[in-house]
Amino acid sequence: MNALTPPLSVAFDAVKPRRFVTVDPYASEAQTTALLRRGAEYRIHRINASDMITTDEAALLSGTSRVTINAWIKSGRCIGVAHSRGGIKIPKWQFEPSVFHVLQAVSEALGSTDGWTVLSFLETPHVALAGLAPRIALEQGTTRQRILELAAAEGQ
Repeated sequence: MNALTPPLSVAFDAVKPRRFVTVDPYASEAQTTALLRRGAEYRIHRINASDMITTDEAALLSGTSRVTINAWIKSGRCIGVAHSRGGIKIPKWQFEPSVFHVLQAVSEALGSTDGWTVLSFLETPHVALAGLAPRIALEQGTTRQRILELAAAEGQ
């Protein structure tokens, strides 16, 4: 022991016993209700956004039929989200070639054809893309492979 090292008993005297506090890992009913309300509000806002179109409008835009658009949605080739009026809304930007050609592969990598899941992945900024959303990164030239790697990591 050197001059700077206190005796062992002094070192232990300074240590206070820890008290373990149990924390409830679950959200309260009020927290859960608030979270669900915010989620519902977000979905309504997103469905009513100016870039969302109907399946009929998507059919005109893509030169196909509404039946084809619905089949694409079901297979994950196209993003479609249901809204309260019983219809489906589609983000118009997905028909850009840089995005459209990767949609089905993204859906498969995520392991979901759910429109909200795919839409959320493509529109949420990602730290691995320098804060860009995958959709924006694709439009700016990020490789298809990089986006699919991120989708596969999220889909696990």
